[in-house]
Amino acid sequence: MRLYSILALLFVFLLSSCSWVQFPSIHKTTVQQGNIVSQEMVTQLKIGMTKTQVQYILGTPLIVDTFNPSRWDYYYTRVDSNSHKTEKQLSLTFDKNNALLSIDGDYLMSIKSPEDGQ
Repeated sequence: MRLYSILALLFVFLLSSCSWVQFPSIHKTTVQQGNIVSQEMVTQLKIGMTKTQVQYILGTPLIVDTFNPSRWDYYYTRVDSNSHKTEKQLSLTFDKNNALLSIDGDYLMSIKSPEDGQ
């Protein structure tokens, strides 16, 4: 009788460790990290804007490079409840006069200078 109890207990442990058995899982929420930057925000950027103007549009950058303070990096990561990961990155470079020099990243750029107008 003791052998049947041990075998039954072993069977339960093995069954619970199988990956094809789906047990109810806990609720998973969507996790967003970093700066939420939309395409509309990036479209408002124009070459020649000051750091203050850029910060007004995009918010405070997630990373300001210690060795190169003229570069600002905006990162965004989103993991939904199905573990699908979305990553976006935007790098801005400024010149010595704190004017926007270049825009690089995962967004469509419409590069205009302030003199071009709307």
